[in-house]
Amino acid sequence: MQANDKTMEFMSIAMKYLPEAKQQLEEAGVELSMEMIQPFMSLFTKVMNEAYELGKEDALKED
Repeated sequence: MQANDKTMEFMSIAMKYLPEAKQQLEEAGVELSMEMIQPFMSLFTKVMNEAYELGKEDALKED
């Protein structure tokens, strides 16, 4: 899977949970805007890429 494909898949997952995250933040008194989301989405993508690579390494070790 290419990096762009992974990034798009990760972003799709993030968008799936965005309404829940937005609600929880608003309940905590934090208003969420698209400008605020961007740095967190970049961080999320880095975390997901690293997690993917770890899973991939584990799967290759099992073969």
